[in-house]
Amino acid sequence: MAWPFSWGVWGSWAGLDAGQPVGGLQLLALALLAGQLDGARTWQRGAWLGGLFATAMMCATFWWLFISLHVYGGLAAPLTVAAIVLLSALLGLYYAAASGLFVALAPGAPWLRAVVFASLWLLAELARVQFFTGFPWGEGGYAHVDGWARPMAAWVGVHGLSWMAAFAAAWMAFCLLATPTRWPAFIAIAMLGAGLAWLPVYNAGTREPDPALAKPMPVTLLQGNIPQDEKFVSGTGVATALRWYGEQLLGARSALVVAPETAFPLLPHQLPDGYWQALQSRFASGEQAALVGLPLGDYETGYSNSVLGLKPSPPGQAAEAAYRYDKHHLVPFGEVIPTGFHWFIRLMNIPLGDFNRGVVGQPSFGWQGQRLAPNICYEDLFGEELATRFVDAARAPTVFVNVSNIGWFGNTVAIDQHLQISRLRALEFDRPMIRATNTGATVIINRLGEVTHSLPRHTRGVLEGEVQGRSGITPYAWWVGRFGLWPLWIFGLAVPGLALVFRRRG
Repeated sequence: MAWPFSWGVWGSWAGLDAGQPVGGLQLLALALLAGQLDGARTWQRGAWLGGLFATAMMCATFWWLFISLHVYGGLAAPLTVAAIVLLSALLGLYYAAASGLFVALAPGAPWLRAVVFASLWLLAELARVQFFTGFPWGEGGYAHVDGWARPMAAWVGVHGLSWMAAFAAAWMAFCLLATPTRWPAFIAIAMLGAGLAWLPVYNAGTREPDPALAKPMPVTLLQGNIPQDEKFVSGTGVATALRWYGEQLLGARSALVVAPETAFPLLPHQLPDGYWQALQSRFASGEQAALVGLPLGDYETGYSNSVLGLKPSPPGQAAEAAYRYDKHHLVPFGEVIPTGFHWFIRLMNIPLGDFNRGVVGQPSFGWQGQRLAPNICYEDLFGEELATRFVDAARAPTVFVNVSNIGWFGNTVAIDQHLQISRLRALEFDRPMIRATNTGATVIINRLGEVTHSLPRHTRGVLEGEVQGRSGITPYAWWVGRFGLWPLWIFGLAVPGLALVFRRRG
């Protein structure tokens, strides 16, 4: 949950900036829901309360879809509002089912009821992550990227943090609703949470001394701030992008320069004569490399949302083929059209709206001893997919590179939400994350999830800084890379299953 206010007495009173995660508000909201469910007499009543809560939560989380669908996509305002509410309600069905089951299964002791509530809540979150391509934006664990559960991120990941938050909120609610003799348990869990916040963040370290990782890499991150309504217009946004990004790429002096998602909104063969060849020649020699976002493909084979890597070939070797990363996790209705929904897309104007899917676990971009792992836009929401690159420690990424275009959603809290998502990925994997975006947030995040360098959002600029690569594997990277989310599914299903068994015996 993020602080919604950015000005006036509200922001100064709370001492918070807009978009800053506030885990306490989320705990309060979950505690109120758990208390309401604890008093529900029927599972139908519980399902209604949980579904209503989740629908409101989703609408408040990604209301900014209105900007992409209506302002830039051209969908009529009433249809846009209906689409967002319908999407929220459909996702809310997971939480409605979890809440109804809780009312039906909850055991007697407050802490046991809290375990059941948290496990069912976890199942709802996992369903939102994986079913129907997944849309886990705003998952509960992200509210605690700066909070008491932060040190546990490298052990259990964002989904584990979601379980911990739901458990803590429910246990405190159930203790307060019980007799005063239960209140010491409320104090105990509050103290335990405060104690967790003082634990150090996990340090994966390095298995072997690596000279390449001992030296920070200078990087240049580009933020073109091309207006979204001009980005694909040849006379305005396209021309500006070609001129500005071309100048910055040709003039950069850092070891690595990164341009954002679809920095060039044209296929390579559509670029002006000699343009792409000049960029290839620029990075064919010397000590600089580049990662550039642009679409690739053709009408016959299909298109992909991609990143190309340009770097010099080793001395004495033939020129290497350009590195290529194709986005795997595509955005429904924005990058891939689900079967049966082409009629919906025809109501909007979204260029390049149907891409081919890349494979999971694509190789990293090797440069100056670093293994740079690109991911595009909201791919960094799916940590379990990023983790597949960590199964082989010798090939595991040393730095994450996110290229994004959040210009579709205006100057809204979506930028802040995506930043917190990237920060939590850094904590989970003990890896820095560098982000080059069109409108923000263009930042450098260290392994502790801290923003060390940043550009003001919705400005055109160049961010220069250094990034310190890392090796070693966190516990979360180890188990989720090998087993995916199955351990969480098994745990989440086992708890209510046992509750059902004991309830029948009782």
